[in-house]
Amino acid sequence: MRNGLLVIAVGAVIWFMPVPAGLKAEAWHLFAIFVATILGYILQPLPIGAIAFIAVTFTALSGTLKLGAALSGYSNGTMWLIVSAFLFARGFIKSGLGRRIAFVIIKMIGKSSLTLGYAITLSDFVISPATPSSAARAGGIIFPIIKSLSSALGSEPGPTARRFGSYIMQVEYHANAITCAMFMTAMAGNPLAVELASHTIGVQLTWASWALAAIVPGIVSLLLIPYILYKLYPPEITAMPDAKRIAIEELKAMGPMAKIEKVVAFVFIGAMIMWATSGITRIDATVVAMSAVCIMVISQALSWEDVISEKGAWDTLFWMGSLVALATELAKSGFIGWIAKSAGTVIAASGLSWIMAFAILIVIYVYSHYGFASVTAHISAMYAAFLAIAVGAGVPPILAALAFAFLSNVMIPLTHYSGAAGPILFGAGYVTQADWWRLGFILTTVNVIIWLGIGGAWWKVLGLW
Repeated sequence: MRNGLLVIAVGAVIWFMPVPAGLKAEAWHLFAIFVATILGYILQPLPIGAIAFIAVTFTALSGTLKLGAALSGYSNGTMWLIVSAFLFARGFIKSGLGRRIAFVIIKMIGKSSLTLGYAITLSDFVISPATPSSAARAGGIIFPIIKSLSSALGSEPGPTARRFGSYIMQVEYHANAITCAMFMTAMAGNPLAVELASHTIGVQLTWASWALAAIVPGIVSLLLIPYILYKLYPPEITAMPDAKRIAIEELKAMGPMAKIEKVVAFVFIGAMIMWATSGITRIDATVVAMSAVCIMVISQALSWEDVISEKGAWDTLFWMGSLVALATELAKSGFIGWIAKSAGTVIAASGLSWIMAFAILIVIYVYSHYGFASVTAHISAMYAAFLAIAVGAGVPPILAALAFAFLSNVMIPLTHYSGAAGPILFGAGYVTQADWWRLGFILTTVNVIIWLGIGGAWWKVLGLW
C-alpha cells in the first residue's frame, strides 16, 4: 500500500507542477503518467501488468490521450512478435526439439557454464548480420534453445534459477545488444539511423563502413560479456565434467526425431530463412513469427490450450503494450524533442571542447533510454537532434553518426523493457527485476567505455576523427 501511495504521489506532484515553457499541458501530463508507471514497475505495489493497464486506462480517462492512442501499443507489431516468440518457444519445449538441441550443444561444448555462455554469444553473432530483428533472433531462435538448455540442467524459474538459467538469459540479452550494434542489418532501427544521418548532416553510412567501424569494439565486448557476467552473476553450476556423457545418454534415450519434432524443426528453419531474407521478400518479421505459430497449431505441434495458457506471453503483452503506447505518444507530444533541444542549448552556451560536449551528449543519449520501450522510438525521437547538436559543437560528422548509431544498441540492456528481446528473456522468470536493472547498468556502462575507448582508438586509426 505504501509503495502504491508513493507512486501516485510522485505522479500527482509532476502532474500539478507548472508546465515548462515550450511544452503543451498534455505532453507534461503524459510525462507524469509515464514517470509514475516506471516507478510502479520498480516498486511493484501491484503486478506490472496491472500497473500498466491502470496507467493506460487513466491516460484515456483523464483525456490525456484518446482511447485509440492509449491502446495503440497492443496493436504494435513488435508486441505480437514477442507473443509469437513465447509460443514458438513453447513448441520447441513441448515437442522435445529444444531438449534435443540442448543436449547436442552440451555434448559438443558443455565443459562449463562459461563455455556455454560463449557458445550462445557466438551463435547470436553468426546469425546477426542476416537477422534484422533482434526479437526474432533472441526470442525466436536463441531463447527456445537456452530455455531448454536450462531445463535440461535442472534450472527452472524460482529456487533453481541461479543454477544456470539466470546466467545464460543475461548472457543472451547483452550479447544480442552488442550484435545489434555490429551490423547495419542486425536491428530494425539501424537503417533508420542511416537515413537520419544522411538527411540531417549529409553523412552516407554503408554496410561495410558500419561493420568495419564496429568490428573491433564489438568483438572486445563479446569476448568480455560472458566472463564479466560469470564473475558478477555466477551460475551455481560451473564445471560440467559429466556433461558430455549425460548428453550422449539422453540423446540415445530420446531416440530418432519424432514427427512433431520434425514439424517444429521445419518451421524453425523456415522462419529463420524468412527472417534472414526479409530484405528481399519484404515479409515482416512479425508476420513470419505468427505464420510459424499458425503452422504449429494446424499441425498440432501446439494445441490452442497451449496458446491460451502461455501466461508469460499475455502478461508481457499487457505491460509492454501499455508502455510502448505511452513512450510512443510521449515522443509524438514533443516532450523528448524539448528535452534534446534544452540539453543542446545548455551545451552550446557552455563553451566546452567538442570532446567534452560529445561525452555529455553521449551520457544523456544513452541513459535517457530508461524512458523508452523501443530502440526505434528512441532513434526516431533523439538521434537526429543529438546528431545535429554534436556536429554543431564540432564533433566530426561521421564519428557522431556512427557513435550515436552504435550506442543506440549498446544501451538496450539498461532495463527489461528497453529492447524487444528484453520482455521475452525477462518474461522467462529467471532473473529478478532488481538484478536485471543492476546488471544492465553495469554492463551498459562497461560497454559504453569499451566502444568510446577502444572503439574511439580504432576509429582514429580508420581516420574517422
